[in-house]
Amino acid sequence: TAADVLAADAPAADVLAADAPAADAPAADVLAADAPAADVPAADAPAADAPADVPTSAPLDLSVDDVNNSSLTVNWKTPETIGDSGLDGYTIEYCKDGTSDWVVANEELIPANHYCIKNLTAGDLLHVRVVAVNPGGRSDPCALAEPVPIRDIADRPKIRMPRALRSRIVKQAGEQVNLVIPFLGKPKPVVSWLKDGQPVDTKRVNIRNSDKDSIMFIRTAQREDSGIYDMTVKVDSFEDKATITLQIVELPGPPVSVKLVDSWGFNAALEWTQPKDNGNSDITGYTVQKADQKTGEWFTVLEHCHRLKATISDLIMGNSYIFRVFSENQVGMSGSCAVTKDVAKIQKTGIVYKPPEYQEHDFTEAPKFTTPLNDRAATVGYTTKLLCSVRGSPKPKIEWLKNQMIIGDDPKFRQISNQGICSLEIRKPCSFDGGVYTCRAKNEQGEAAVSCKLEVKRM
Repeated sequence: TAADVLAADAPAADVLAADAPAADAPAADVLAADAPAADVPAADAPAADAPADVPTSAPLDLSVDDVNNSSLTVNWKTPETIGDSGLDGYTIEYCKDGTSDWVVANEELIPANHYCIKNLTAGDLLHVRVVAVNPGGRSDPCALAEPVPIRDIADRPKIRMPRALRSRIVKQAGEQVNLVIPFLGKPKPVVSWLKDGQPVDTKRVNIRNSDKDSIMFIRTAQREDSGIYDMTVKVDSFEDKATITLQIVELPGPPVSVKLVDSWGFNAALEWTQPKDNGNSDITGYTVQKADQKTGEWFTVLEHCHRLKATISDLIMGNSYIFRVFSENQVGMSGSCAVTKDVAKIQKTGIVYKPPEYQEHDFTEAPKFTTPLNDRAATVGYTTKLLCSVRGSPKPKIEWLKNQMIIGDDPKFRQISNQGICSLEIRKPCSFDGGVYTCRAKNEQGEAAVSCKLEVKRM
């Protein structure tokens, strides 16, 4: 009977009580409808760990790409967070300034990151926003910072950065900074300046703008004027930017300390540390000076040293020395220095100097022409000259030949040989002076010759 079944299935009573149908239903139907109690939660309860779809993050960097009397084109970047459910597309919306009636520009979602809104009314001032859509719904909107006037732009803004300003600009402290940056744009662009991302200090930097250029002027530059300056030229929703890096440098500070590490024979070893202040410019080297304690006069022994240590040699026996080190950068040498506390004493010792023996070198060499003669063309009546160069030891004897005949002391020709440079000057040549000219060099080790062809032409 139904009573026996219920008695046997006592644990299920609570389930039956909770899920029982109408009281008039037969007990058999109730049991048939309510299968084993253990299956009820699995069939009816939603899965607790199933992830719910969530919208993406907002699109990024919405900007105006183009605008005219009847359309507006915008660009944007993909949201940072899209999620596992993916991205269905984008919706572009706009409304007139002063209203809150947003109009959907695209009937269907678009996958691209740009869109042209058409059939607009000239003269309207529109707010635009874009929304990303996925199975989780709409993201937060990304909107233009300012409304866009629907009209033709005569000339888009364009900064014409001079070539000299495209790289880092380095000025010394106390100098004047006067930068002129021309630009284009109609109607008259709005120009703004930032220094390191913040508005420029008008007490330090004077900005003067005209229709065609912007001038940044600093009367007396100081270290704190160094930084990255960003110039923005804007016409309506269009803008152009340029970046100028200004570096104001001055003399560096001295090394923090210098110490005498060791002294031996005629030598002393020094070490020092970098200066705390580099003058806003890289340290290019160090200058080391020495002073004999007897005289106290300072002499430079090392310049442009790139290391933080040095060995000073050729010190005088029996003298005592102190040393000092200056820092150097592109401006110059530091005004002060670091001085050693210890004294390097060069002890007197019984040293017998034995000069080194050198084997005599044979410098004799056969003549060799280092610069040959080149074929020439001359004009009748105009003096011309043939040139070549030769080396050899002992000094070679030079002879000039024309068509294999020695020229000798012919007054028409002037022969000169000085420091290995050999020249033959042909004074007011005529057509008969053309031919093959040869320069021959001889010494005890041998001889060499070079030749060229001279052609004498009439006017």
